[in-house]
Parts: sequence; structure tokens; C-alpha cells
Amino acid sequence: MFRVGFGYDSHQLVKGRKLILGGVEIDSDRGCLGHSDGDALIHAICDSLLGAASLKDIGYHFPDTSDEFKGIDSRILLKRTIDLIMQNGWDIENIDTTICLESPRLKEYIPEMVDLISQVMEIDISQLNIKATTNEQMGFVGRQEGVAVYAIAMLSKLS
Repeated sequence: MFRVGFGYDSHQLVKGRKLILGGVEIDSDRGCLGHSDGDALIHAICDSLLGAASLKDIGYHFPDTSDEFKGIDSRILLKRTIDLIMQNGWDIENIDTTICLESPRLKEYIPEMVDLISQVMEIDISQLNIKATTNEQMGFVGRQEGVAVYAIAMLSKLS
């Protein structure tokens, strides 16, 4: 049996915060405002995995009202998400993501993101795809007010 899950996350970009995407610090004068480290890529991946496994969403498991998750490295949340889906009998087939960010450009950072995330998830790098695009100067992404990330995951039931 196969299941597909969709994830989305967005964060406002503000001065005085580090820009962390996929566990990688991106050279930028602004970063994601959030309760955790604000890693919108990992948050979208977590939601896609949880959705595919019918395990609610990231806010249910890691609420932004909990001091336990204040400033937490989102790779920890991803590892806990992987543990949850495995405990429920699911295996990861693949994940595809798109990061929408006007600036800075992410092309040079993507290989490191793929390496870090695939290590946390204990999957082969061929099972994870990360793409980046701009929003052609439209909307909150285009005005450089925030970042948006889309993710889709396919899981298979362990035998």
C-alpha cells in the first residue's frame, strides 16, 4: 500500500534571525521568524510525512506553545517525525519539495540540504528532491517578506 501526503509551510523574513533551510544556514541579512529555528523546508517535509501516515500535523506533535520546542533545531523535529511514521509501519519512498524565495538564490546550498536531510531521515539522496524558485516579484514571497515551501511525500506500508 502506498500513501501520499502534502506539506506546506511559510515564515515571515525578519532582520536579526538566521536563515535556516534544510538544516543549512543561508547567507542572508534576514531569517525566518518562528518558535523553533524557523526551518520552513523541514517543517513542510514533516507535514507531508505526517499527512501521508494520517498522523495529524506538525503543530499537533510539536506545538509552538511549548517551551520544549522554543528555538529547537528542526532536524530534531524531523527525526522525531521519522520515528513516528516508522513506529506506525510506514517507510519513505520519496519526497519532492519546492522552496519559494525571492532572495537569496539557493542553488549552491541545495546539495548540502539534500545531504543533511537525507542523513537525518536515513534515506538515500535519490529519494529526496529539493527545488528552489522565485515568485517573479509577486505576493509576499516576491516582495521578500517571507518564504513558502511545498512538499509531497510518498510512503509505503512496511510488510
